[in-house]
Amino acid sequence: MFRRFSALFLVASLTACSVLPGDSKQAPRAPARQQASGPIDRGGAAGQCLSELGQMQADFTPLPDRYLGKGCSNLNTVKLSGLHGDLETFSVTNLGPVTCSTATAFAGWARYGADRAARQILGSPLKRIETFGSYNCRNVAGSNRRSAHATADAIDISAFVLANGQRISVLGDWSKGSSAERRFLRVVHESACKRFATVLGPEYNAAHLDHLHIEGTNEGKSYCR
Repeated sequence: MFRRFSALFLVASLTACSVLPGDSKQAPRAPARQQASGPIDRGGAAGQCLSELGQMQADFTPLPDRYLGKGCSNLNTVKLSGLHGDLETFSVTNLGPVTCSTATAFAGWARYGADRAARQILGSPLKRIETFGSYNCRNVAGSNRRSAHATADAIDISAFVLANGQRISVLGDWSKGSSAERRFLRVVHESACKRFATVLGPEYNAAHLDHLHIEGTNEGKSYCR
């Protein structure tokens, strides 16, 4: 597990859901029959991303690159196990491989968007963010295009658990929660739109009634629904 490591250490040691046309990033074509893990080589931009993620005090492990066939891959991915809020760390559940860039955006959003909103609106810091996962070799629902999940570039968030034991779920509280719970979920949804290329929630369609889909990094105008 890597925590708070520097760029110098990295160089020395480490050598369903979006439905918008063009949103999902197709994985590079793998060499014939290449489905095995590759060595971890984290120089250049990849190493810089890991350094930035470490500076955010995230607990994570870099994973080897893998081409999994049929447009599915894990390239420059990490395994996240813990994130850091303003006051203390909190866990994230059910996450598989996720690209470093999306993991870094997720860590920033979790701290400055979700954890701060939980304390300000609900009076308690986060203890855990629950997800439905990240990597999944599948198509966008109802299409023949690969989902961003197929390249580990998306996360589906289902619920937030606070240090005081309160649990706020997208399915149960987006429309039926208390006024504070509903406000919290809309605030974290809106803040996600500032960091991710695509954010889809319950008001987008029935497939997203139980989670927030976050995808890619926001390098311009995001698609937020």
